[in-house]
Amino acid sequence: MGDKEKLKELQAKQQRILDAAKGEQRDMTDAEKSEFDELHRQIEELKRNLDDGGQPKNTLEGGERAVENERQRAVAIAELCRQHGVDSADYIKNNKTVEEVQRDILDKLVRDKGPIHTGIEVGMDEADKFRRAAADGMVLRGGVQIEKPAEGSRDFRGTSLKDLAIRCMERDGEDVKDLILRSPDDIYGMLCRQFYNPSASFPAIMDQAINKAYVEGHNKAPSTFDRWVKKGTLKDFKSTKHEYIAGPAGEFYEVPENGEIKHDTPRDIKRPNRQIKTWGRQFTMSRQAFINDDIGFLSTIPARYAAAARRTQNKQAYNILIKNDKIHDDIPLFDTKHNNIIKTGTAPTREVFLKMLLKLQMMKDEFGEAINIRPAKIIVPVGYVFDMFTMFNSPTIQTSENTQAANPLYNYRSMIEIIEDATINALVGDGKAAPWFLVGAADDCDGVWVDYLNGDEIPKIRRMEAPGTLGYVWDIYLDWGFTVVDYRGLIKNPGDIIVIE
Repeated sequence: MGDKEKLKELQAKQQRILDAAKGEQRDMTDAEKSEFDELHRQIEELKRNLDDGGQPKNTLEGGERAVENERQRAVAIAELCRQHGVDSADYIKNNKTVEEVQRDILDKLVRDKGPIHTGIEVGMDEADKFRRAAADGMVLRGGVQIEKPAEGSRDFRGTSLKDLAIRCMERDGEDVKDLILRSPDDIYGMLCRQFYNPSASFPAIMDQAINKAYVEGHNKAPSTFDRWVKKGTLKDFKSTKHEYIAGPAGEFYEVPENGEIKHDTPRDIKRPNRQIKTWGRQFTMSRQAFINDDIGFLSTIPARYAAAARRTQNKQAYNILIKNDKIHDDIPLFDTKHNNIIKTGTAPTREVFLKMLLKLQMMKDEFGEAINIRPAKIIVPVGYVFDMFTMFNSPTIQTSENTQAANPLYNYRSMIEIIEDATINALVGDGKAAPWFLVGAADDCDGVWVDYLNGDEIPKIRRMEAPGTLGYVWDIYLDWGFTVVDYRGLIKNPGDIIVIE
């Protein structure tokens, strides 16, 4: 078999490895990566020994060979020095060989009694370090703060997308000697061909950077629904029966001497089914963004979608309280039949809160037994919170006889959390009464639930191909569902119109 035929065979083997990983939409396994790297080494060796006419390349002489050798020397020295935190400028300027640089660095490490690196670690571990550092560097450049950025990430804060792409393609074995002179548009076209290549560095770095920025944005997105909604987990998208709630056991009876203990059968009640759905959006790193070196798509855009995911859930939760739809018993959530609504709406006052507190604590279960629900949360729109703090944090109150008396709500200040959210104002609209709510402790009642698929609250991001779209495309999706499991533990005051002058 000739060298040309052997070259084609090696390239075919390499392509089969990539096709297998691409077909299964996964990255290469460690064994596949090792085989891929070995094939790449053999291919490069054959290429160096062949010219276009099948003759040994060492017959080529002149300026082209000299330029190529110089480029390879400079790149190798720069990479070696970067790994060990050494300035490469003098080595390159003084025409040092790679072997001379290696010996010099080794001698320096021995003198400093530091760890000796022989260069054997360069491989997939080094590639992973490069990708993590580059991804964190891009996120930092976009203005997103990372608690523990990867080592070397700050070296990438001034790197343009074009320069990063060239470095990635060089590490992936591409011939990049003339890319520095080519336009960002040409380089972008080359990158698009790497879209589904599981071993390509640039798409992987973009994925890591966007995921990092998205998670940071998700954790910092303002929302309050999860402070009063109970969280659950479902394993699939089927309508799932809520667990049966054990009903009250019968009262205990006296057992006379040698008497018989009477048998009792606890009763159960079924709550409504819970179900989740998939929610998502899509965004693109456009061709224009790459050419313009717009780093915003790595930081601000993912963060906006992170906030949008949380905002969507927040709005859905408060819509349950505001819209007051019928629940599983075919009665609106807040209704006089449920005895969980104040008939005449008012702004927060001590007197009306005491009425709401009595309604909450006197609720009974399906069997007519007292539940003893403890108050835990007060949910208010913007405009009521100052009145609430005054109600709970003043040790004394003014009586009708114009004297000071102890404030009975003062002792509740550490028991009840006040939650303020402008979503209520937005859902109600201007010029309409803004309601507020009292919520019982989660351990005492079910109320409203939000379920996530397998308990995963962080949205997933998947890079995909969109026909007719010029750019890298990412899907963002998360699986959740809200369910009103029980009206008990929720009290509504229809509120009053909040006037803002």
